[in-house]
Amino acid sequence: MAWRCSGKTNKELVNNMWKANVVKEKQTYQTLVRVDRADFVVKGSDPYQDAPQSIGWRATISAPHMHAHALDTLLPLIKQDSRILDVGSGSGVLCAAFARLAGPKAKVVGVDHIKELVDMSLVNLAKNNKDLLDSGRVEIHLSDGFWGWEKDAPYDAIHVGAAPEKVPPDLLEQLASPGRMVIPVGPQGGSQIFWQYDKDASGKITKTKICGVRYVPLIPSGKKMPVVP
Repeated sequence: MAWRCSGKTNKELVNNMWKANVVKEKQTYQTLVRVDRADFVVKGSDPYQDAPQSIGWRATISAPHMHAHALDTLLPLIKQDSRILDVGSGSGVLCAAFARLAGPKAKVVGVDHIKELVDMSLVNLAKNNKDLLDSGRVEIHLSDGFWGWEKDAPYDAIHVGAAPEKVPPDLLEQLASPGRMVIPVGPQGGSQIFWQYDKDASGKITKTKICGVRYVPLIPSGKKMPVVP
């Protein structure tokens, strides 16, 4: 049903996903209505089509239904004061969504290894979500997402928006106990799986398959990048 959910406005898109049971949680629905996808796509795109959109530099903004899946899945671990990491934050849309979903005491950290996308995301957030930047509720950093962002760890929730061939161990280490991560894993251009990783209060990790996906690759630099303020 997801591909039938496109709309002419942001609210119509989200309403269609809600009616199709793609968006399952009311808080997710309210958040997606509030964060207008049009603020986070490039000129000439169709922001309300339920499909990935190119944002340049061989990167994409994921299809709205994948953002809905991620928000719904991570919602049980997101509280008013949560710390949330968005790896491969791209145009910034999920950073805004996570911050609106979590509340004023939460902190969302986005990391991307492409400077132009970091700059773009800051411009996008300033359109209608500038308060999130001014308050420090959202920070976007230029960094290799394969290594996470150790400075603000541990994270109650981690979203990864690009696919490594294997799960980066640093991301699992930076996950809180309890905590949850959603991540696509698999070879570039091949079969990939969107996984849910849960770490319980004792540190035990379990994983659950969500669905098959096709994401751009998450490729490590080969050298751990320093965390810069």
